Amino acid sequence: RGVQFESLTEKIETGSAAGKLQFHVFAALAEFERGLIRERTRAGLEAARARGRSGGRKPKLDAKQIRHIKALLRDPNTCVAELARDYGVSRTTIYKHCGVVQPRHD
Repeated sequence: RGVQFESLTEKIETGSAAGKLQFHVFAALAEFERGLIRERTRAGLEAARARGRSGGRKPKLDAKQIRHIKALLRDPNTCVAELARDYGVSRTTIYKHCGVVQPRHD
């Protein structure tokens, strides 16, 4: 297509063979640096896992609370908004952990 790049502030222009070489060297160095960052990140995550750390946010509700909420939701008169308010979480959090629980007909 014949497109060329020429910087006005640095001595970079891709029209000549030397300019193309310089441009490719910069691109290769940037790709190399990105690869190093990726490797270091992966190594850091593996080291953290080996120390027993896991990523992500701590859960807002523990297993006991989820069981209790599920039991309460079996009653059709239970309001999800009130449960969310009582536990200090959003309704979305209740639905995410408990889903739609149908009343039990024993």
